[in-house]
Amino acid sequence: MTTPITQISFPEINLKVRDGHKLRGYFGNLFKEHSPLLSNHFSDGSLRYRYPLVQYKVIDRTPMLVGLGEGGDLLVKLFLKISTLDIDGQVIPVLGKNIIRKEYTLGVDSDLHEYSFATSWMALNQENYQKYMNYSEEQKQYQLKQILKRNILNLYSAFNYHESNEILVSLKTEPHPVKFKNQDLLGFSGGFVSNALLPDYVGIGKSPSRGFGTIIKRG
Repeated sequence: MTTPITQISFPEINLKVRDGHKLRGYFGNLFKEHSPLLSNHFSDGSLRYRYPLVQYKVIDRTPMLVGLGEGGDLLVKLFLKISTLDIDGQVIPVLGKNIIRKEYTLGVDSDLHEYSFATSWMALNQENYQKYMNYSEEQKQYQLKQILKRNILNLYSAFNYHESNEILVSLKTEPHPVKFKNQDLLGFSGGFVSNALLPDYVGIGKSPSRGFGTIIKRG
């Protein structure tokens, strides 16, 4: 199947990778009436438990909003209303905006495709982190491969797409410490090879709405 992905970037503004969640907070407050899509929260503050259709990230110091499906439709609607960014109380005028709307194909392909992580992939939660730390290197690789496959299927489910063919993955990652919500966690850099077709600049793993796990296809 194919699906539209919308990317809005602000090339004249420089931010840090960790500012992704600040973008999320700013736009969530600015357009509160659209909170279910923009911040994955309902109007009463409760969480909307599903893969986020609007994601906020900083890639090579450039702020970016990524909208999937109806999330992309909303970003296009709000595009002209964005004139400033407020990051930690600093109001930054938006002097330029780039918008790209592109159709991507989802599903399993007969070829293999190489992807890199533009931001840290947070594969582990508290439960499987403990298991990971006690595993051998071979067991760690197996665990991460299974998690990656589930991450891909979770992304597909956001479009109500269910893949019946086997997803193949081969990982080449390195672990590193990540600070998240004042907790010390483990993130992974590097990339992977898979027969799954995935859109550029979407996130997988934990907290893709905050910019984690952003993937880019190589070649």
